[in-house]
Amino acid sequence: MSTAADLPAWMPVAMAERGVKRLGPGESHPRIVEYNGCTNLIGYDDKISWCSSFINWCFNRVGVTGTGSALARSWLDWGVAIDRPVYGCVAVLRREEADSWKGHVGFYLRHDAEFIYLFGGNQLDEVRELAYPLDLVLAYRWPA
Repeated sequence: MSTAADLPAWMPVAMAERGVKRLGPGESHPRIVEYNGCTNLIGYDDKISWCSSFINWCFNRVGVTGTGSALARSWLDWGVAIDRPVYGCVAVLRREEADSWKGHVGFYLRHDAEFIYLFGGNQLDEVRELAYPLDLVLAYRWPA
């Protein structure tokens, strides 16, 4: 049985953000603007893709250096690659073709035969858990 001491320090930070979501036209969620401030999207609103901004913000809160980039695939070169996912590792997904620049990134929770379950930002426009097909996974990464 795992204990709180076994949990990656960034996961309670991430979980505490559950429910933060993109606002409607003419508004911008100040917390998402704050997430973007940890990347090259400083000053941007909540209308752009912010999954990587969320991961960078969570790591920043616990003193782990992230990528500083808003590109999800920037995490492919971050930390160390791990062969098997562990709770809280960074999972990098493709959104289109494997060689496209587009992607998604989130914290690994678990998986089954078909899906990987991630906790992250900009998942249906909010911070939440969401399932993705396992075949979208490009890599699992852990802080160096």
